[in-house]
Amino acid sequence: MSYNLALLPPAEKQKIELDKQASYAVWQVKNSLADRSTLAAQAKAISDEDERAHFIDCVEKYSKKMGL
Repeated sequence: MSYNLALLPPAEKQKIELDKQASYAVWQVKNSLADRSTLAAQAKAISDEDERAHFIDCVEKYSKKMGL
């Protein structure tokens, strides 16, 4: 089954984008391309509280998956 992400509402698209950003940020930390303060700085840069909470949840999820 395929999904067309372009048809999602903007809020859902933003959640997917935040998930991708969190995954990439954790990957960078794991591979010593960035330090852990980068994760906090990215979270702090997100102005919307719900989006920030979603980003932090995703960071925690990927940190566990990637063994950080």
